[in-house]
Amino acid sequence: MATMTTGTSRADANRRRILDVALAELLRDPDASMDQIARAAGVVRRTVYGHFPSREALISTLVDEAVQALSAAHAAGREDVREPAEAVARSVLAVWAIADRYRLLVALAQRTVTMQGIRERLAPVREASIGLLQRGLDEGVFSSPLPAPALAYVHEQMLFAVMEAVNDGLLAAQEAGRCAAVTVLTAAGVPASKATELVAKLNA
Repeated sequence: MATMTTGTSRADANRRRILDVALAELLRDPDASMDQIARAAGVVRRTVYGHFPSREALISTLVDEAVQALSAAHAAGREDVREPAEAVARSVLAVWAIADRYRLLVALAQRTVTMQGIRERLAPVREASIGLLQRGLDEGVFSSPLPAPALAYVHEQMLFAVMEAVNDGLLAAQEAGRCAAVTVLTAAGVPASKATELVAKLNA
């Protein structure tokens, strides 16, 4: 039993190492091959394929982990915050604190995982956003011609777009979180001056 446990622990450690190295390699080179990942992880290619039958399966696992982390950050950002605009701003800033690590991975996922697959993975985050946006619309904090579910989609795509702007060198990474939070708030109908002031206060 001890031998089996040790073997399982070693296999789990190898899998974790492969995932961590794969994330770093794909962030460095979005076209990194399984051979490159294996070499960087210090294992033979067969070991990588033993855990992940294809490059797509490896990327899919990384995408799942990214979504879990984003969901946790989104929840942590809005926890115990009653005011809708502040809750939205805090959630975006919390997501952005970890999103930079995944921004190239998101772009990669859009090429290797169907957008429908990404939308399905993000459903829990989107549902939480819809509830928050609906409350803001009901309270008059937000103003939009879009219903809350459609506005949540707009916010989601805006965050992806800001990530891509950073990727393309159009926006400094250190400014991206603040810009994303202000942009999302203004899209929800919060005056730009008020959104800027709120985000600056939270980001101080």
